[in-house]
Amino acid sequence: MDIKASALLNEMQALQGEMRTPNQVNAPGLHQDFSALLSKAINNVNELQQSTDSLRGRFELGDEAVSLEQVMIAAQKSGIAFEATVQVRNKLVDAYKTIMNMPV
Repeated sequence: MDIKASALLNEMQALQGEMRTPNQVNAPGLHQDFSALLSKAINNVNELQQSTDSLRGRFELGDEAVSLEQVMIAAQKSGIAFEATVQVRNKLVDAYKTIMNMPV
């Protein structure tokens, strides 16, 4: 199966658009709770990892409908999403430590 450059570009642009939406939280009608946004992001990472595991399992079992390219792209997507989640967690922990160390 060939990787279609235009389809990959469209998907990357859609993901970029999704990442920009949280910056519009202050816009009227778009206010969302931070915990809801964080929960949604974590659930998205979990879904990506489960999808990758499913594709990997199907490929290993010899399913001809699943190509190596699909498995590798899915693995990269879930890996990047997981790393981004870890970075957000690290920033939150750093912010918490900073606040806790502030003199009262």
